This record gives sequence, structure tokens and C-alpha cells, in this order.
Amino acid sequence: MAKTKLAGNPVNTKGDLPEKGKKAPNAKLVKKNLEESSISDYQGKTIILNIFPSLDTSVCATSVRKFNKMVTDIPNTVVLAISKDLPFAMERFCSTEGIDNVIPLSAFRSNEFGDDYGVEIIDGPLAGLLARSIVVIDEDGNIIYEELVPEITQEPDYDAAIEVIQAKPKGLINEQSCKSCKK
Repeated sequence: MAKTKLAGNPVNTKGDLPEKGKKAPNAKLVKKNLEESSISDYQGKTIILNIFPSLDTSVCATSVRKFNKMVTDIPNTVVLAISKDLPFAMERFCSTEGIDNVIPLSAFRSNEFGDDYGVEIIDGPLAGLLARSIVVIDEDGNIIYEELVPEITQEPDYDAAIEVIQAKPKGLINEQSCKSCKK
């Protein structure tokens, strides 16, 4: 169980974020068209999991807007915005805001994602929702960065997540992401 805070009050999560260096759990989520999607659907790219309670809060909305801008020039990178919001609400937000570098995914159908990533809040007023956190997964499905934000009402450390991505060795070909390698 991990601890964070909500407006200064202690809040617990169901578990801990998966450790850096470990394989990322392949939890199922729901896309805007209500089809299932898994984390592994994006393997071969660097994946930023932007996890938060709800887009109906200013800090959550800000995190989606900021990541949308920050990843524009980072090749082979995808941001998955994950909450328990309904897919319709997430899509409406992204359309209205012109968010096109972020893929909204919902964990509303099951607790699998919250369990696998240890981010489901188990007490306090947001119990049942997901704690604000960032997980970065490399092209091979390994976790290279993780952050459980210490205060849910604060933004995550965007720069630290982006720095990890930009610090990766350049010029190495990942065979899973190289289309010509599969011929």
C-alpha cells in the first residue's frame, strides 16, 4: 500500500506502483468506442501513462493538456490518459480541447488497472478512483520511470518523465517497432 495526500490529508492506495526495471502489467482499459485496449497494444513505442482521478478536475485536465503539448516533438511516443471517467466524457474533453497527442482510456469497467498498477485509492473522498501518477514504459514494455504524486491536488513532474525519455540512447533500432525489420 502506498501513501499520498489529498488536500493535506493522508490517502492510501491499493498497492504500489510497479518498480522501475520491471515489465509493465498489461491491464485492459476501454477506448472511446467502448472497445477494449491493453497496454501491450502500444508496445514498440515509448508509453507515458498519465494516471489521474478525473478530467473533471482542473489539475487532471491540465496534465492532459501539458502532456499533449510536450510530446508533440518526441518521436515514437504515446501518452495514455487513464482515469475511471466514462470514455464519452474523456473523448468530449479531448475533442473540445484539441487534444490529439493523447489517447484517453478508461478503467471504469474493472479494477484490473488499479490493482495491477497499485493506484486505486482505497480511502478518503476519492476512494475507488485512481491516484495521480506517471509511469513511463520503454519500447520493450519495461518501466523506466514512475511517480506517485505526493499530493493529488498537485501536478506531476512532467519534466522528469520527459527527461527519462529523451535520455534514452539514440540510433538504436527496436526490432518490434521497425516495420521494415518485419519483412
